[in-house]
Amino acid sequence: MNLNRISIISSLVLSLSLHFLYLVPLNAKPVANTVPQPEAYLFVYFTGNGKGGEEIRFAISKDGYHFKSLNRNQPVLSSTEISASGGVRDPHILRTHDQKGFYMVATDMVSAKGWDSNRGIVLMKSKDLIKWTTSRINIPESFKAFQGVNRVWAPQTIYDPVHKKYMIYFSMRKGNERDKIYYAYANKDFTSLETEPRQLFFHPDSNACIDGDIILKDGKYHLIFKTEGSTKGLGIAVSNSLTTGYQLAKQGIQQTTDPVEGAGVFKLNGSNTYILMYDIYTKGKYQFTKTTDFEHFTVVDEQVSMDFHPRHGTVMPITKTEAEALMDKWFSTDDVFSTLKGPGIKANNLVLDTAAKMVSVPVNDNITASAFKGSFLNLPDLNVKKLTVNEAKGTLNYRVQIGSTPAVTYQVSLKKFHNPVLPGYFADPEIMYSEKNRLFYLYPTSDGFTGWSGTYFKAFSSPDLVTWKDEGVILDLNKDVSWAKRNAWAPCIIEKKIDGKFKYFYYYTAAQKIGVAVADDPAGPFKDTGKPLVENRPEGTRGGQLIDPDVFTDPQTGKSYLYWGNGYLAGAELNADMISIKAGTTVILTPDRTFREGTYVFYRNGQYYFTWSEDDTRSVNYKVRYGTSSGPLSKITVPENNIVISKLDEKGIYGTGHNSVIQVPGKDEWYLVYHRFTYPTGIKMGSAAGYNREVCIDRLTFKADGSIQPVTPTHEGIKAVTVR
Repeated sequence: MNLNRISIISSLVLSLSLHFLYLVPLNAKPVANTVPQPEAYLFVYFTGNGKGGEEIRFAISKDGYHFKSLNRNQPVLSSTEISASGGVRDPHILRTHDQKGFYMVATDMVSAKGWDSNRGIVLMKSKDLIKWTTSRINIPESFKAFQGVNRVWAPQTIYDPVHKKYMIYFSMRKGNERDKIYYAYANKDFTSLETEPRQLFFHPDSNACIDGDIILKDGKYHLIFKTEGSTKGLGIAVSNSLTTGYQLAKQGIQQTTDPVEGAGVFKLNGSNTYILMYDIYTKGKYQFTKTTDFEHFTVVDEQVSMDFHPRHGTVMPITKTEAEALMDKWFSTDDVFSTLKGPGIKANNLVLDTAAKMVSVPVNDNITASAFKGSFLNLPDLNVKKLTVNEAKGTLNYRVQIGSTPAVTYQVSLKKFHNPVLPGYFADPEIMYSEKNRLFYLYPTSDGFTGWSGTYFKAFSSPDLVTWKDEGVILDLNKDVSWAKRNAWAPCIIEKKIDGKFKYFYYYTAAQKIGVAVADDPAGPFKDTGKPLVENRPEGTRGGQLIDPDVFTDPQTGKSYLYWGNGYLAGAELNADMISIKAGTTVILTPDRTFREGTYVFYRNGQYYFTWSEDDTRSVNYKVRYGTSSGPLSKITVPENNIVISKLDEKGIYGTGHNSVIQVPGKDEWYLVYHRFTYPTGIKMGSAAGYNREVCIDRLTFKADGSIQPVTPTHEGIKAVTVR
């Protein structure tokens, strides 16, 4: 062995010894992790198609389940300033691998210009999540090989540890080809792409693939994507390499039969659980699922809350310091009260006077100041403390503080308001008194879904029209109806005694047709007949929809009738089976040009009353009018002054329409049941107010000549009624 070799070996031994000593110094304490651990979550999203919706918004959460919008659900970046099209969609956010900043990418697109109108994406970077610099990429202009590209969708970013670069992947379509997922590398400044896009995933069935999301788990890259064709929904492809070798592992991982898109995955802090969320875009809502192995997924929607309706977004864990900065920038002490929840509290209807720092909170009759159990969403850097209670005045004082900013004191006043009568968003209320159960029942449209896209119906029961019990879902289109799966609207019901037993016939709108389901109890379960009852427009009508059924039994004859229509009013006699229409009895009864929809028929003192809604349910001027008739299918006479209920500007009540009417059994005591825009925020929602409605009840009275006295809509509502 020569000296040089000995020297090399000695040096190597010494080096290894020193390296070992460096790794495990004698008597040394463990070195603390200098990277702050995440303690909260940032949700980045957009809210919908059209102006104002295609903008980037932020929300924050402390536990990954309960999210609160920042900046009051308004954009945090201006799409007109950062995009070429004027709109951005599908935002994705990423923390840089060196922990020093953040990257965000989004689709550069305005949907109103067409789904094949966009050519590029927007790149954004920030050091603090507050200030962002942006740049734009137009794929056809940047790469000659992609001159025929007509859509570039849903970009996301991931760090490639092999190439030590950031990879941007997105779906793209050339001409009439199917959408494919491509990837390219961003330049060092994250302002453009430095490599030509290459296809990332090759579906074995050559199906179109969009909306990719890559997660590194157990040393493998999991690509979740949406596909169309023979296997619709979300699939997972797995590879040992970031850019090659993806093999389809599983299809149909979504936990719904509804169409979905925009999958996003994030890991819950301090756990091995991942949340997979996706956009159920036909319903205007998200679904959240959890998994530990990406093979089995459990729906956790009941654990999730949001005060916004997101579209295709992503969630990123953030540190305490980052959460505090976001709260300081885009959250105020006033915003705290929008998170108020608790038993007997009508949280959607509280009114805040920001100048006086006073809050009016509608509550049930049994809620007193001392019994008030309101709680606030647990958010980063937020402290809320109850100070004093004044039982006599029904007021409480709260101190609210965000971080180290000065604390603010608010006075909360409890208001015994009965309207709305149901918690949450419901519309098109149908009401019935059940002789069998001696209870009132409400059957509304389930509201709060973008574009009236709800798919199920619920029922509520009450002994007194004030205290209501949720009876649960009584008919679900996806589970219980074979001929329609969308647009569950405007039901009506009737109780009939047949062969000594009570039967309940429930008529409803689904997919702009009218169906009927039958039950032995007012709360169901209801069984659909298996086909539409009304599916063709009646002769003599043009335009309008087959919606808004109403059923009425004539107390003079015992015969039952069905009414329906939008833009026209049709009526017909029902056969004794109550599930078919008597041939040759259909007539057109449209009273006048004010008729839009929402017919309701009732009988009083020898007179038949027809009520209907005028205008559009999205309009502040949506109102109820009425006419009278000598019979169930006779011509309707319209009085000169025939408004039943309309908006009340001074009380902030708008969109009062689509009613039903209930008589207290044995009394000449009547009540109008209707929906309105949600109060007080509905008036600020624009057209969205038309599917964020709530159910109210006010007294209905008549003049001596039988004409209807116009109803004044109230927040107070009615007092509990008694039935003899």
